[in-house]
Amino acid sequence: MDSSFDRSANSKTEWLTPPNIIQALGEFDLDPCAPIIRPWDTATQHYTVEDDGLIKEWVGRVWCNPPYGNEMGKWLQRMAQHGDGIALLFARTDTGIFFRHIWPVASGIMFLRGRLVFHHVDGSKPTNGAGAPSCLIAYGERNAEALRDSGLDGKFLVIEHNT
Repeated sequence: MDSSFDRSANSKTEWLTPPNIIQALGEFDLDPCAPIIRPWDTATQHYTVEDDGLIKEWVGRVWCNPPYGNEMGKWLQRMAQHGDGIALLFARTDTGIFFRHIWPVASGIMFLRGRLVFHHVDGSKPTNGAGAPSCLIAYGERNAEALRDSGLDGKFLVIEHNT
């Protein structure tokens, strides 16, 4: 069960990635789970909940800040299958999601220092940071290099796989 990512019934699930994270990682071709209203772009092409990015074709380098909840595993499974992009998640490394869709296939991981402050859909910042530490997951070598060279404050690790 992946309930460690679930939010309470009173919490909203649409939070924007801080723009400095996107800027540090370079350009993305697709954001398959973008908010409908966004004050800045995260990729060249965006799919919103109205498009259902899980059923659409994924092309190029993908940015994935998935909705945190019961559907998160589906987004990470799709990201692992696509194999080219970076995902932003809470750093809950003991969960089934990590053991199914990250540890066996991802190329690198960056544990970010401190708690991110996600933005509201109008671009404003809340007074509190996230409820857990965050990490960036790289799928593919060029994305691992982008994390390593990003200048973001954190610790980058290469994920090695037994062949």
